[in-house]
Amino acid sequence: MAPREPAFTVGIEEEYLLVDRKTRDLCAEPPPAMMAECEKRLTDQVSPEFLRAQIEVGTRVCRSISEARADLSRLRATVADVAALHGLAPIAAATHPFADWHDQKHTDKERYNMLARDLQALARRLVICGLHVHLGIEDEDLRIDLMGQARYFMPHLLALSTSSPFWGGLETGLMSYRLSVFDGLPRTGIPDLFESYGEYQRLVGQMVSAGLIEDASKLWWDVRPSARFPTLEMRICDVCTRLDDAITIAAIYVCLIRMLYRLRQGNQRWRIYPRTLIDENRWLAQRHGPGGELVDFGKGEPVPYPDLLEEIVEIVREDAEALGCVDEVEHARDIVARGTSAQRQLAIYRSALEAGADAAEALRAVVDWLIEETVAGVGG
Repeated sequence: MAPREPAFTVGIEEEYLLVDRKTRDLCAEPPPAMMAECEKRLTDQVSPEFLRAQIEVGTRVCRSISEARADLSRLRATVADVAALHGLAPIAAATHPFADWHDQKHTDKERYNMLARDLQALARRLVICGLHVHLGIEDEDLRIDLMGQARYFMPHLLALSTSSPFWGGLETGLMSYRLSVFDGLPRTGIPDLFESYGEYQRLVGQMVSAGLIEDASKLWWDVRPSARFPTLEMRICDVCTRLDDAITIAAIYVCLIRMLYRLRQGNQRWRIYPRTLIDENRWLAQRHGPGGELVDFGKGEPVPYPDLLEEIVEIVREDAEALGCVDEVEHARDIVARGTSAQRQLAIYRSALEAGADAAEALRAVVDWLIEETVAGVGG
């Protein structure tokens, strides 16, 4: 019997860095009262992250992209309001422009203590923030099938999200340096291809039995079946500095999955390509963001990212109309025209240098911009 149509409910998780408004550096030890107040106002929708200088929020289960936008807007606004009471500000950037990872301290919780023990210096470097989008797909085999096809589009989503061009005060030459840091961990990247949920479960079972992982939550793939919810979780993206950009990426992800489901209903499917090829596009997206090219493997040649984006907008138009998020999907064109956060951070940095600022001043100017942009278009 064919699985019934998925709910396509949406949940969005974002991680932010907390900066000192005076120094613009990371706040290695935010006051406990700040998290307590956030938890009072947002209950279980906010939590500490691995590092004390981080904070994570998550929307409720939302029935539409507009509902997700309203909830995420409220979460961003509340964290910013509470942080301001303590002389701090959240920045939605996947790396801090100049903070030193050696200075950071991890949160004293058992699971974080275990992570620090297991991963050692790799864990201490995790001064990075991502955007995760959960999509409700109740049928387990359908979830696995759609994950295998969706792998192709992960680099396209990454390029649009890039917000980490700096690391330790240096221009990295990458639009998403966060991914290089995260890829130092085991069990990351594009997932394997599975024929069924049972095959996926057997892999998890083998790893648990061998003592390699406690459960499936330790598989940190770019897209994965959630270990906690009946969702397909997209994890490849940098956190987006602007709220509108985060919502656009969520909308495109939802529409792509619905498009793949729609093809399946017509006995069609997206062609499966080797992970090695997808990894090449992943690298190109990480290196150049939307300012470069990705390979169209159907054509067998590189294509400018804006052209690929136009194709995506068109192939998901029917789905965007059905889900009521055409405007959000089409906002992707504005991101490319204006530049992602990474591209804009670099422009601000270089402009400040040209105006006579030294490197430290120019980096602080980038942080000032991030503080403002994180709450741009955000309401209470």
